[in-house]
Amino acid sequence: MRLDKYLKVSRLIKRRTVANEACDAGRVMVNDKPAKASTEVKKGDRIEIAFGTKNVKVEVLDIVETTKKEDAKDMFKYI
Repeated sequence: MRLDKYLKVSRLIKRRTVANEACDAGRVMVNDKPAKASTEVKKGDRIEIAFGTKNVKVEVLDIVETTKKEDAKDMFKYI
């Protein structure tokens, strides 16, 4: 699954366009490498997102095309 879509479906970032802009600005890293929005995400990948002064690190646990809001938190775990 594309990184920008994963960020939206997992609800780490609310909208796909915002996820796309964050990737273009270099604020998203996958496995310690700067990632483009088109980067493929797999189970076990580590994603780091810079939100202003706060960094969020998560590990990908599951990849699904669509999910309910309550189940979105099961797609990743915070590190």
